[in-house]
Amino acid sequence: MHRVTVGFLGCGNVGGGAYDIIQRNREEIALRDGIEIVVKRVLVRDLNKVRRSSCPREIMTTSASDVLDDPEISIVAEFLGGIEPSRTYILKALNAGKTVVTANKAVLSSCWSELETAAASNGVGLYYDASVAGGIPVLKNLDYCLQANRIDSLVGIINGTTNFILTKIADEGMSYENALKLAQEKGLAEADPTMDVSGMDVVYKLSILASLAFDCHIPIEAIYRQGIAAITPDDIRFGASLGLTLKLLAVAKRTQTGIEAHVHPTFIPDTHPLAGIRGAFNAVFLNGNAVGDIMLYGKGAGALPTGSSVVSDIITAASAKTHRYSSFLLKDVRAKLTEEWESCFYIRLTVCDEPGVLASIATILSRYGISVASCVQHNANDGTAPLVFLVHRVSNIAMRSAIDEIARLPEVKAVNNTIPVEY
Repeated sequence: MHRVTVGFLGCGNVGGGAYDIIQRNREEIALRDGIEIVVKRVLVRDLNKVRRSSCPREIMTTSASDVLDDPEISIVAEFLGGIEPSRTYILKALNAGKTVVTANKAVLSSCWSELETAAASNGVGLYYDASVAGGIPVLKNLDYCLQANRIDSLVGIINGTTNFILTKIADEGMSYENALKLAQEKGLAEADPTMDVSGMDVVYKLSILASLAFDCHIPIEAIYRQGIAAITPDDIRFGASLGLTLKLLAVAKRTQTGIEAHVHPTFIPDTHPLAGIRGAFNAVFLNGNAVGDIMLYGKGAGALPTGSSVVSDIITAASAKTHRYSSFLLKDVRAKLTEEWESCFYIRLTVCDEPGVLASIATILSRYGISVASCVQHNANDGTAPLVFLVHRVSNIAMRSAIDEIARLPEVKAVNNTIPVEY
C-alpha cells in the first residue's frame, strides 16, 4: 500500500467535498489503486467557522507554512480560488518539490506557463482536471483518451449558473433578473454574479480547454466575450418559434486563417445535442478527425462533482512514476488566432410600423454581403413592431458593421439583440 500525505489550501465547498470523498471512498481507493490518502493539514481562514465537511478541527491551521513547509506533505491541493495568493502558494509548493492539484481556472489560465515551468523544473506535477466542467473528465479525455485525434472544434456549456438562468427564462418565462435571483437563492450564483453572467468564468475555462485541444496557448485576452445580461424572454420565445434554443456557449475551432475562440449567448437548433442540456449541468461537444463527434455531459460544479475530479487528480499524481507537462507551454507554442469568425445570426429590431422599413434594412445588409434566410414581423404596438431576421453565414466583423449602420436608421427605434446561431 502506497501512503501519500496531502495538504489542503482551503476547505470551502470544493475542498470540503474532496475531503469527504477521500474519507468516504477510502477502502475503494485502497483496493483499486493501492493508495492510502492521508490529509495531514488544511489551511482555513477561520478555525471557528461552521463547515458542512467532516474535516476535523485538529488538522486545520491558519498558517500556509504549516502546509507548504511540511516535508511529509508531497501533494498540495489548492482550493482558494482567484489569482493571489493562490499563485504565490502554488509556486512555493512546486519549488519545494511538492506536486500541486488545483481546481482554480483563474490562476491556471492567467499564470499557466509560469506554473507549468516551475513544475517541470522541479520534477513535480501540476494537475488541474477539476478546473473545467467540474466532475466531467473533459481535460483528462483530451490528455489521455483522444491523443490519436486532431481536435477540429469544440463547443461547450461550461457554466452551470448561466445555463440555469437561461433554462428558467426558456421554461418558465422568467425575467433575467428573477432567474438570477433564484440562482442566488439556490447557491448557484454568488452575491456578486459578475464573473458568471459576464461570461468571464467561461473565458478562463475556454482558454484552458482550447489550449489543450489545439496544442497551443490561447490566452484569455484573445477570447471574444459577451455575457447574458441583455437576453430577454422575447429573444428566447422568438428563437423557439424558429426551432432554436439559446445557450451561453464556449466555441473554439480550427480554420484556414487560424484558431477562433469566442464566448457569447448562441442559438442552436433544438435537435443539437447541447440543446437538451438544462439547469446547472455542463456539456462539451468535441469533433476529432478520427473519432468524429463526441459529447461529455454531467455536473459542472458543486462540492462532490468537482471534489471527485480533484481526488482523481490526487490518485493520478500519487500513482505517476513521471509527470506529464504541456509541451506547447514549455516550448512557448503560441496560437495563430483570428479575431474574425463566421456564423449565422439572429437579429431582433424594434422598428416603425410603416412601409419601406424592411427595404432600407435589407439594402444595408446586402451592402455588407449579408443574405437573409428569413424575416418575421411580430405584432405591432404603438406604431412600432418587433422584426426578427435570420441571416446566412457571415463574418462577425461584417455583421457588427451592418448593425452599426442599421442602428442609425431613423425608422429603427432599437437594435434589441444580435445573437450568433451555430448549426
